[in-house]
Amino acid sequence: MADKAYDTDAIRNFVKQRKCWAHIPAKANRKQTFSFSRWVDRQRNLVERFFNRIRQMRGLATRFDRRADNYLAALKLAAVRIWIASLNESVS
Repeated sequence: MADKAYDTDAIRNFVKQRKCWAHIPAKANRKQTFSFSRWVDRQRNLVERFFNRIRQMRGLATRFDRRADNYLAALKLAAVRIWIASLNESVS
């Protein structure tokens, strides 16, 4: 799963050799077409936006917590905070 920037024959062949399916939208100037699901691309975009929001939180991005369980707890709290904010946006 990747953006249009990764639409090269080399990357597609690399993925094919590993018996996987490359979910990459074709560039506009590409002659050969490939199957592509808009729904899967929307889901990828949703995950990317979530991680971008996590990166904006300074404490998580710099990882001030020394213990992994404290970091995981902070990550879970951040995820819940993002989820609640998305619920408020959908109601409005």
